Amino acid sequence: MIALRPALPLDIDALWALRTLAVRISCATHYSAEQVAVWSASPVPAGYADLLAAGGGIVAVHDGVIASYAMLDLDQHEVDAVFVDPAQGGLGIGKRLLAALEDLAREHGIERLHLSASLNAVPFYQAAGFVALREEAYAHPSGLMLASVAMEKILPFS
Repeated sequence: MIALRPALPLDIDALWALRTLAVRISCATHYSAEQVAVWSASPVPAGYADLLAAGGGIVAVHDGVIASYAMLDLDQHEVDAVFVDPAQGGLGIGKRLLAALEDLAREHGIERLHLSASLNAVPFYQAAGFVALREEAYAHPSGLMLASVAMEKILPFS
């Protein structure tokens, strides 16, 4: 059983460990070993705690363990992260979390979401209705410039 709950500041270490594992495994198919090494070694951004405190994080718990998480910057209307434990891939957890982020955005009156997708994640976001706007170089806080795709989705309100 997969349960969703708000991400809390006390979850940061577990979230970052999951993110690091996902980067090392899932991103290795589209980025060089050097890029993945630098990317995955970067520390938790200072703003993570603020995003969680603002209510922008959701975790998926599977068998008592955080299997995935997603973060939304409510001020910038930006999907900041969706990471799934690679061992839990293919179960629909990421899709469910992204839908929960979209619901959270609607609750805050957000009509359009944007994100910068890693190359390996583009098909995931396209399947969820995001549209590619342009290829870009994402300036990662570690100093890396990572190839990515700017994407957006207009959220339908019911």
